[in-house]
Amino acid sequence: MDVFDRVYYMRALAGVAAGIIAGLVIPMEFDQNTSVGVVLLIAIVAYIVSFGIGKGIAKNVPRDKRRKVATDGIIPFIFLLFTFMIIVFTALHQSILIK
Repeated sequence: MDVFDRVYYMRALAGVAAGIIAGLVIPMEFDQNTSVGVVLLIAIVAYIVSFGIGKGIAKNVPRDKRRKVATDGIIPFIFLLFTFMIIVFTALHQSILIK
């Protein structure tokens, strides 16, 4: 597997993990603005961690391709974060949401 493929899939898994954490952390009592702030904070922290791991994976990449390490896999990170956040949040609070 290519170095950039490993960074891509690692970042996708980081998005899944961040989405699960966000779905678990947000309680029903929070208003929408607070919930969005919490999700953005979790997403930024998870992306910074994935960037550090990505730099470790791609440490032998030439200097002109280093920028790709920062941007590779950002779209799956965002969409998987939101998808898993919604699934986990809904599964945990479905009895409250139905009322």
